[in-house]
Amino acid sequence: MSEVEDFIYEYQDEKRDIMLYFHNLFVNELNLMAKIRFKIPFYYGKSWICYLNPNKSKEVELAFIRGNELSNAHGILETRERKQITSIEIRSVKEAPSSALLETIHEALLLDETTPYASKNKKKK
Repeated sequence: MSEVEDFIYEYQDEKRDIMLYFHNLFVNELNLMAKIRFKIPFYYGKSWICYLNPNKSKEVELAFIRGNELSNAHGILETRERKQITSIEIRSVKEAPSSALLETIHEALLLDETTPYASKNKKKK
């Protein structure tokens, strides 16, 4: 098992299910690399794309590193007073807005493939 899978299996119930679902999607279907950074799983292609953060509450936060550059066409992402990162909190795999979320993930992947990552402090919009 990888270090990310070891991390995921430390959790129980819904948190584990959510993280396993997205981990398998990112690694097995979308061919992203996974690493533990800052004590949580990060996923990257050319650069960091997103991370999973199991909150103290019952949710898992799926956060996009370059969220300020995403369209958020479905309005599912929140900034939470951050300049660059946007995220969605997920309570269960069943309740996640699957089609909107998959479109957002594919937009993040396209951004990673086509637009080089500039500066952390540079906000486009």
